[in-house]
Amino acid sequence: MTARKPINIFLAVQKALFLRELGMRFTISKMGLFWTFFEPFMQIMVFIIMKLVLFGGSSENFDFAVFLALNFTAYNLFKNILTKSMGAFIANKALFIYKQVKPIDTIIARVFVEVFITGIIILIFIIIGVYFNFDLNIKNLPMVMLGMLWISFFGFSFGVFLAVGNTFYPSISKIINIFSTFLMFGSAIFYTIEMLPSQIQNYLLYNPLVHFIEMIHGFYFFTLNDRFVDYLYMLFWTITPLYLGLFLYKNLEERIISL
Repeated sequence: MTARKPINIFLAVQKALFLRELGMRFTISKMGLFWTFFEPFMQIMVFIIMKLVLFGGSSENFDFAVFLALNFTAYNLFKNILTKSMGAFIANKALFIYKQVKPIDTIIARVFVEVFITGIIILIFIIIGVYFNFDLNIKNLPMVMLGMLWISFFGFSFGVFLAVGNTFYPSISKIINIFSTFLMFGSAIFYTIEMLPSQIQNYLLYNPLVHFIEMIHGFYFFTLNDRFVDYLYMLFWTITPLYLGLFLYKNLEERIISL
């Protein structure tokens, strides 16, 4: 019998893990499935109501509901990839008895699941947007898609790094889950950097996630731009945790499997 090529083994493992993760997400908890798709709509409604109560009607030169939908979709994609990746090694340790399954395969599969679910959410948003006649005109679709893919990879980079640490120090995941809630308010999700005073801008631009969100909505809306985005800074924060994560993973893989 001819031995299977590594790429064929990898693809077979990814298919099995993808279907397993998807099945667990969609069948184990009906409330979990409900919140997977309902949470983004709740987030948007809450902030629209807050804005109407505090600031009155729309004063922006873009569709604020679409702005929120776009930003929350991007942020939730990053957050979900990050949080799901952190627990991937621990949740799937029973699978590591199979030599074909490597710990990092479980993270990759979870990333694919999150991208797939996000795709469904985007499709639902588009259907709602068309029905209610929201502004769905996109200035530069390829750059928006690049931004979404890049923020996914950004989440994967940090996910690998934190997954290794969380395997040996489980409290890391609790800290990150709390921190991600506060991060939402400092990541240009329900405002643009241009709306803020220059002193606040300087502080918030240290947050790499701000650059990703600014890139995405800057290329979506005709009235916005990406002038605050530092692409080299984004690249640095993507490559550095990925390098550190893969370095730690390579040196600790056997310990991760044997735990």
